[in-house]
Amino acid sequence: MTNYRWLICGMLFLATTINYMDRQVLSLTWKDFIAPEFHWTDADYGRIAAIFSIVYAIGNLFSGRFMDWIGTKKGYLWAIGIWSLGACMHAFCGVATAQWLGLEGKEELINAVGTSTAVIASVSAWFFIVCRIVLGIGESGNFPAAIKVTAEYFPKKDRAFSTSIFNSGSTIGAL
Repeated sequence: MTNYRWLICGMLFLATTINYMDRQVLSLTWKDFIAPEFHWTDADYGRIAAIFSIVYAIGNLFSGRFMDWIGTKKGYLWAIGIWSLGACMHAFCGVATAQWLGLEGKEELINAVGTSTAVIASVSAWFFIVCRIVLGIGESGNFPAAIKVTAEYFPKKDRAFSTSIFNSGSTIGAL
């Protein structure tokens, strides 16, 4: 059981690292890649970041109760599944924008950019926000689940150390 516990702690560290990397990638790629490609403004970035943060904060209020109700194994699986879905959904924002606006494929979307850039940018930003909402709901389960796992799998004498290990993933992920 001793080695198994520390393996679980390592997995919590990796999950927390990925959790924070998902958050940081937007700010790291905004100016050079995302804003120019999608014609988004700093106001769009502010909306995207603010809505994600609000959903994440509210999700934290409920995810702890959810982990207590369903259990850590199933609850953490749900949390990781939802945040993975949210992360994958980002790849389909362009397709969803084209479909929403009634454009047939990538070429028509690219040709339409010159005439209706503001509409396309607005619609694509809102699809992106929906993806960030799903990501925030899923990611909000990470800390309640990880803390509960350390309480269930580690004796009192090792809990602070194991918590510091998985929590350091947030710092590594933010780099």
